[in-house]
Amino acid sequence: MGVFSTGPESTAGHEQVVFCEDRKSGLKAIIGIYSTALGPALGGTRFYPYASEADALHDVLDLSRGMAYKNALANLDLGGGKAIIWGDPDQIKSEALLRAYGRFVETLGGRYYTACDVGTYVQDMDMIHRETDYVVGRSEAHGGSGDSSVLTAWGTFQGMRAAAAHAWGTATLRGRRVGVAGLGKVGRYLVGHLREDGAEVVATDVSEKALAWARQTHPEVDLVPDTETLITSDIDVYAPCAMGGALNDDTVPVLRARVVAGAANNQLAHVGVEKLLDERGVLYAPDYVVNSGGVIQVADEIEGFNFARAKARATGIFDTTKQILELADAEGVPAAVAADRLAERRITEVGRLSTIRV
Repeated sequence: MGVFSTGPESTAGHEQVVFCEDRKSGLKAIIGIYSTALGPALGGTRFYPYASEADALHDVLDLSRGMAYKNALANLDLGGGKAIIWGDPDQIKSEALLRAYGRFVETLGGRYYTACDVGTYVQDMDMIHRETDYVVGRSEAHGGSGDSSVLTAWGTFQGMRAAAAHAWGTATLRGRRVGVAGLGKVGRYLVGHLREDGAEVVATDVSEKALAWARQTHPEVDLVPDTETLITSDIDVYAPCAMGGALNDDTVPVLRARVVAGAANNQLAHVGVEKLLDERGVLYAPDYVVNSGGVIQVADEIEGFNFARAKARATGIFDTTKQILELADAEGVPAAVAADRLAERRITEVGRLSTIRV
């Protein structure tokens, strides 16, 4: 499937999809802008060796739509976008490639702000910043907020607390057994918050380096060999913190947790999984709500970063999650549907104000 053979239905609902290529540096990137109804589109850049162009395009379209909803429910005056750089970052990432990508971001004239995601880091944003001002998630030395994983994990923890309050009547994970799948940038901070709150933690990761970190830093955490073992073990909460699609037709039937609340994007493999969770009595805290702490953190850079202000906003994820879960009960729909409705309502109601000319 090529650039011109994807068909109009592939980008339905998106305002703009840009394919970027710089052959000398090896850059192949796709930038997806889903909506600018609430403001410039904001979303990270994922650097990943997709199996095909079609897979890369599918991911950027899904992720950019998710960012529009995430930013809306985070109460940000920002729309939704996302980008991917196609390739193995360990093999092709270079100054020339990142700066070429920054030039393409600049050509959009502020319609899209980029940030970190899987495969990209603060130092990469600093490099991209040499070619464009439309990049957040930079280092403090370059006027940014540093590692956005800090508030991503904090916000995820707040969403998990709200889900615990809804499920068990108390906003704490103390005495609960939480399964964390993925001990990357966010998962590590999340484990710390859970342990401080008194939760028992069982975890897994595909990286031996990540497992070694856990053994050294949190020897009390139980480590299991894979996600299948994790989700079929005796856990109260499942926290997917790696790649998307963690909740699917195979995993949901064997999942033993009462609550799902994690930092990974696009946890539902396809439409309908939210109903499977609901039918099994599993309380799902929508991923794009609970993991929005990172985007709240980097968005704060646009007005001049203040960590205390950004953390206070991320703490509000507790109230947003609580509101969504209560709305789901009141309307008799899965929480994912309730979250979508709230996001769409804000995009429509606030977005229409741009038609009022001043």
